[in-house]
Amino acid sequence: MNLEIKNIEPKAIWSHFADLNAVPRPSKKEERVIQFMVDFGNKLRLETFVDKVGNVIIRKPATIGMENRKTVVLQGHLDMVHQKNSDTNFNFDTEGIKMIIDGDWVKADGTTLGADNGLGVAAIMGILASTDIMHPAIEALFTIDEETGMTGAMGLEGNILKGDILLNLDTEEDDEIGMGCAGGVDITATRKYKEDEVGTESISYEIAVTGLNGGHSGMDINKGLGNANKIMNRLLFDGFTNFGLRISEINGGSLRNAIPRESFANIVIDKASKEPFLFELNDLINSIQLEYKSIEPNLLITLKEIPLPKKIMDLGVQEELIKAIYSALNGVYRMSPDIEGLVETSNNIARVIVKDGNIMIGSLTRSSSETNKWDLANSLRSSFELAGFNVEFSGSYPGWLPNINSEILNTVTKLYEELYKEKPNVAACHAGLECGILGQNYPNMDMVSFGPNIRGAHSPDEKAQISSTKKFWNFLIEILKNTPSKN
Repeated sequence: MNLEIKNIEPKAIWSHFADLNAVPRPSKKEERVIQFMVDFGNKLRLETFVDKVGNVIIRKPATIGMENRKTVVLQGHLDMVHQKNSDTNFNFDTEGIKMIIDGDWVKADGTTLGADNGLGVAAIMGILASTDIMHPAIEALFTIDEETGMTGAMGLEGNILKGDILLNLDTEEDDEIGMGCAGGVDITATRKYKEDEVGTESISYEIAVTGLNGGHSGMDINKGLGNANKIMNRLLFDGFTNFGLRISEINGGSLRNAIPRESFANIVIDKASKEPFLFELNDLINSIQLEYKSIEPNLLITLKEIPLPKKIMDLGVQEELIKAIYSALNGVYRMSPDIEGLVETSNNIARVIVKDGNIMIGSLTRSSSETNKWDLANSLRSSFELAGFNVEFSGSYPGWLPNINSEILNTVTKLYEELYKEKPNVAACHAGLECGILGQNYPNMDMVSFGPNIRGAHSPDEKAQISSTKKFWNFLIEILKNTPSKN
């Protein structure tokens, strides 16, 4: 099927995307895709090198007649989010993505597609390989580890790039021109606990929350989607409060930048409480599914009896854990007072692990306001520290402040109106783009962001629109032909 992908128009993008998706490229394990890009640049006989943190830079001279235009940095990230359905047998470390054409969309077989940001990378490859596209001098910047820390952008030194303009190709709406984005910080709460013996007059169940949409923890955080960790905690709270439920293990969520789709918990109750526990829990399950029926129609909450575990959580720590997760904010904290419809500050309770005497709760807080980012982060810290957890902040990165006087923003906006006879949506987004970080070491670089329509990023439902990708490609070509002249 991947051979069919190569023949989709424009082949200049889809053929490179298919080649890229054949290379495993998990965050923090980008060695193979780095070498892939180096080989690509060297094969084209273009100046190609890797910086000290692993970013790949490829330079291509201006085409004839374009030498007086400002140098353009085309930027995308090499890594991709790895999510798969629980019934999909797939190894992201060793296998290439298996792609499917579904009408006007390309998707993957039970996994994330990697269109975020593979289509942006493929478009840059198409420009670098082209022989008939007019463009100014190009610096292609392929960053690493965007999805789990943005360490590539953070590690890029300020003397490497010579460009005046940066085109970030990492947005997911083809009528949108990005002029700003949110920053973020990872919040990790940890605690140890003692384990108790399981009583002989006990019965054990696995509770499974599955079938949620998941999605991007920035772009989709305002949609009211279900968070598997919060739903699971609601079930555990009810069972603990009314029937003395005890927790053996919890494994919920996965990556910090993905809204959790699944959570699994092994629990123990007294045999004497079995019937009323099952009755009330099923009643609660029906209520939750009713609450989410319009937005999470595939939500499934199941119980199955399992062998008794050897150990359960200490009772006091268990109570503090459940109440801490209940009190910790998940979702939108504040909407922007300046940009209508824009989420300013939010949090995603992304990961909950309870096992073998250790608890780990991982969250990602985002905000376009640095002060409100830390306000929410400190609110979450307070919730967890009051429950006896140790809390660490890490991976903090700044937002990208909008510049309404941007020359390239003005150029790109006018060009869009001329091409498509309508105004684009010029906006900041709640995702974490690398522009804010890159702007720290390159404060004079003029930046915008755009891309094709991508739906369900960071989830196995991710798909990219074929017609929109063609529009994106044509728009990119026109921008390069119309970049401003040097002063």
